[in-house]
Amino acid sequence: MTTDTELAARIAALMPRAERDLAELVAIPSVADPRQQPPEKCRQAAEWVAAAFTEAGLQDVRLAETPDGSHAVLGHRPPPPGAPTVLLYCHYDVQPPLDDAAWTTPPFELTERDGRWYGRGAADCKGNIVMHLTALRALGDDLPVGIKLVAEGSEEQGTGGLEAYVPQHPEDLHADVLLVCDTGNAAVGVPTATTSLRGLANVVVTVRTLASDVHSGMFGGPAPDALAALVRILDSLRDAEGGTRIDGLDDGGTWEGVGYDEQQFRADAGVLEGVGLTGSGTVADRLWARPAVTVLGIDCAPVVGSAAAVPGTARARVSLRVPPGMDPGTAQDALTAHLVAAAPWGARVTVEPESKGSPFRAATDGPAYGALDAAAREVYGKPLSFLGQGGSIPLCNVLAAQYPESEIILMGVEEPRCLIHAPNESVDPSEIEHMATVEALFLRHYAAAAHR
Repeated sequence: MTTDTELAARIAALMPRAERDLAELVAIPSVADPRQQPPEKCRQAAEWVAAAFTEAGLQDVRLAETPDGSHAVLGHRPPPPGAPTVLLYCHYDVQPPLDDAAWTTPPFELTERDGRWYGRGAADCKGNIVMHLTALRALGDDLPVGIKLVAEGSEEQGTGGLEAYVPQHPEDLHADVLLVCDTGNAAVGVPTATTSLRGLANVVVTVRTLASDVHSGMFGGPAPDALAALVRILDSLRDAEGGTRIDGLDDGGTWEGVGYDEQQFRADAGVLEGVGLTGSGTVADRLWARPAVTVLGIDCAPVVGSAAAVPGTARARVSLRVPPGMDPGTAQDALTAHLVAAAPWGARVTVEPESKGSPFRAATDGPAYGALDAAAREVYGKPLSFLGQGGSIPLCNVLAAQYPESEIILMGVEEPRCLIHAPNESVDPSEIEHMATVEALFLRHYAAAAHR
């Protein structure tokens, strides 16, 4: 067996290959929405992942269709006698690039700039795919545990294909530890496991005031403006400080774990100078312990090409992030009732529920967390930190319910500067290298702990 020092050297030597792998993956625009990219692109990415993990030593790697029509990539490698099995999770689909003009370099072309690698999916989550591959290649035949792989194909769309697949095929993902690699460190160089995730409750609200748009010169004034009504409704979701205030939902939660420095948050989020943060309480309270509403999009006339007309209809997509301890169905119902009740001028409001997902909190007192902490200390020279995350991974709750005896660990390469889901997404290659080393050492330490 190679020493830990030799293992780290192997991974360092594999980084040029990791860059080539990531460049090939980023070049595939695997947006799992046929309205934005041909479905063949997701199939191409899935086949790339299957071939790469086959080459890395996994067996029977295959594409399995899930109930939403997407394909999960599945594979395994049997454990040595008496050894545990670890599931490696990732997803190969990506967010759309949004505004191409906002990208400094092409979104689907991996580009090095100022020591970082830029491209859509470079961090979320193709950087984690490359992390897995690099760790497995470095271990080679010295793999001390059994491995199962699942690479999801529609995570970013929230259509629930893999969540529906798991209960139907529980044997495919069952393992002693489920390594969900779709998060990351608190900052570059700070090893972190995410222990808390917010859930979500999304809706589409439609406001109607007129049978059709009418000329603003002839009717503007008394004619009720649907867009103005919608703006008032949406504004009612926040208090004077910008905090989320939805009738019937607790907005006073507090975060008990490691905090989030306000100045660091401002830098990470790119808050403009002179612009204040919204809400009250600590940044961690607002991010990880309280509901948070966001207007994701509004349908109305664009500025360029708009007519001199009073809008008769307007609609918006509204997302509510739900903290641990809050039921997403209850939250969605409360959001719906609030939107309807806030309608001015008797405007007709309909609310269509969209996706919802439960929040998640991990138990951290098992042997896998001890093994991960030991690996983190070796690589980063500091203990593992525990943080919450404002995002949602509904699959975690499905896995927790299906495999209650399994430990679930959320980790990865997606630190705040990655700007996942935004233009100019990037990854720090040192995080791929170091987290691949953490993953490889974790597999060793966890195997050793299982034999004690």
